[in-house]
Amino acid sequence: MRQRIVFLALFSLLSQTVLSADLRIDMLSFWWQLKFIEIIRIKNEHPDDSQCIVNDRVKGRLKVTRAFGAGFLKKPKLNDTLLEMFRNEYIGTAPYISCTPSLCHLRLCPRDQFLVLSSDGLYQYLTNQEVVSLVESFMEKFPDGDPAQHLIEELLLHAAKRAGMDLHELLDIPQGDRRKYHDDVTVMVISLEGRIWKSSGKYL
Repeated sequence: MRQRIVFLALFSLLSQTVLSADLRIDMLSFWWQLKFIEIIRIKNEHPDDSQCIVNDRVKGRLKVTRAFGAGFLKKPKLNDTLLEMFRNEYIGTAPYISCTPSLCHLRLCPRDQFLVLSSDGLYQYLTNQEVVSLVESFMEKFPDGDPAQHLIEELLLHAAKRAGMDLHELLDIPQGDRRKYHDDVTVMVISLEGRIWKSSGKYL
């Protein structure tokens, strides 16, 4: 019997951004191990900077530890080009973040149906368990619907509720000002069963 293995190139290692779909939330411990390894790596590379990781963010600013762009956390000269109010205290010359992904592979089980890939903003309002349950429930009720769009809608509903407003009031706020209520969020749900979902791009 041929085994199914998924290979992942991970960038966002201070957040849980990839889930298996058969409710094996033991993956949560896997992500915490990666998170711990990343924190140790950065601290070892910056022994003279006690503020290299603050509140689970690189230099207290960036949630991801590996990324394209964000040159201001890779080279001191790029940090120096920022306006003074946005500059970091860049100690030494070693980069704080890397553009090299961390590679891993996971052996899939027969019940695995999908992967959820997202930026960390999704997990400001939803837990791993909630994300998996929401996608699984949505797929059962709306097999042709877009589960990624459903997760975005759920996030917006949670953000609006926490802010004491309804969804349409939140959506009426200009995008720049909406950052006060929720982070920019990207979500992809990848079927491991060959499904293809089409999104309307509209919320509710």
